[in-house]
Amino acid sequence: MIKSKNLLCLIPLIFLAFLGGCGEKKVIPDEPKDIEGLSFSERVELQYADQFAIDRYHDGYSVIYTGEGIGYLLVPKDEPVPENIGENMKIINLPAENIYLAATSAMGLFDSLGCGDAVKFSGTKADEWYIDYARKAMENGDMLYAGKYREPDYELLLSDGCELSVQSTMIEHSPDVKEKLEELGITVFVDYSSYESHPLGRSEWIKVYGEILGRQSEAEELFNEQAQYLESLGSNESTGKTAVFFYINNAGQAVTRKSGDYVTKMIELGGGENVFSDLGGDSGLSTVTMEMEEFYSKAKDADFIIYNSTIGGEISTVEELISKNSLLEDFKAVKEGNVWCTRNNLFQETMKLGAVISDFNAVFTNSAEENPPQFLYRLESGESHE
Repeated sequence: MIKSKNLLCLIPLIFLAFLGGCGEKKVIPDEPKDIEGLSFSERVELQYADQFAIDRYHDGYSVIYTGEGIGYLLVPKDEPVPENIGENMKIINLPAENIYLAATSAMGLFDSLGCGDAVKFSGTKADEWYIDYARKAMENGDMLYAGKYREPDYELLLSDGCELSVQSTMIEHSPDVKEKLEELGITVFVDYSSYESHPLGRSEWIKVYGEILGRQSEAEELFNEQAQYLESLGSNESTGKTAVFFYINNAGQAVTRKSGDYVTKMIELGGGENVFSDLGGDSGLSTVTMEMEEFYSKAKDADFIIYNSTIGGEISTVEELISKNSLLEDFKAVKEGNVWCTRNNLFQETMKLGAVISDFNAVFTNSAEENPPQFLYRLESGESHE
């Protein structure tokens, strides 16, 4: 029998061992793996992303590793699948066609590459798309609604030859769905772009889809265009201007982003300072809900208001904003005419986050007239935006 004194000494060790076992993080391999029958060529260079790696092999083979610790082997048409690839390696047969896209943020990447037609099935309905190609493709019947990620239409997917599903990390909350898709022969590729620590890391996922779709050079060029936006801002020094990014929910509460969230990082990269510098929370959400009185006390003196219309709904005038809560009328930014609103396509345009950062910079440096923002518009008093 273990004496009580000795047991007390063991408890911390047992606890640490438990944490080590449960908290073990799967990582992307630092070096390319030897794959039987394949000859390694190169690893794709990344600037900002740290949630994927791409290793290329001769004869058109590639392996994409993601933040979940899984490797996806891209096998060219009419080429054999190598033997002994291991249980943590999944197969994506090329060319990738009839894709079931349940990761909404990836659609902008497909569209930018001119490969929207590779997506046959959508996990988003037509009226929920703010990307023109996706909405029109669904209206025309070129893209079919196949159910949300947690309730896909398996029969529809099989009837039209779906072999690949691109999912967000939300699929991890529905492991039975993921398992069922794979049982039916549909490879489930999980997009970990939301885990990227730098906003442009999300845009750099264009290289992942460029690899899958055979548009590697186009992906490189598109990403470099976004990186150039950030490089053009120089040292990215703070303008000293403070900003608050939020919307008002149906309960009349303010919903803002956590400190360190990629949206607040874009504000900082654009030269602004988030009013809420230490706003966190225990939930896995990227947002924090606050009662208006608390929100007012901390945000009323912000130099700029940026209203999130992607959830709160696009508004046209300052009066519409104030109608959501009368306390907003006393905000410094409202009195000084520094109220901006996001266009509702902001969060579906993952490929253009460099442009979004540039938009924020134009706002904070009062240069929006010379550099009209793509994803933001100023709210005027009694006047509608175009």
